[in-house]
Amino acid sequence: MQTQNYKNHRQYVPMYHYVLLLLIVAILAASVWNFYRAYDHRSGRLDAGLIFALCIVSIFFYIYTRAFALRAQDRAIRAEENFRHFILTGKPLDSRLRMGQIIALRFADDAEFVSLAQKASDENMKADDIKKAIQNWRADHHRL
Repeated sequence: MQTQNYKNHRQYVPMYHYVLLLLIVAILAASVWNFYRAYDHRSGRLDAGLIFALCIVSIFFYIYTRAFALRAQDRAIRAEENFRHFILTGKPLDSRLRMGQIIALRFADDAEFVSLAQKASDENMKADDIKKAIQNWRADHHRL
């Protein structure tokens, strides 16, 4: 498996991010065209409307299936990193840290985790800046 770092840590699933999205956009365009034709011919409007509604539902499924999975993972990451900080320092993470900052901190090695967490909360660092500041990258290959 390739060594993970800042430049290659983002993960894309081609069938989900590209193929499925392209299919949904194509179906949406076709359903709008179908609804327009049915409205113009004054027949089949109910069928065309239902097909369009199903397309809208599929868009919501596309968005929320990913959002719900990521929200669950975010909660797990917050608990894991808070526990990791507690093990290393005997104190919980600073309450000023936002979720994005905590998610970025998960890539930091134990040796720099505590100091980087303190710096992130004191300077209100952006998640991307936290990732760039990490010297010893701790890979996470399980994020969706």
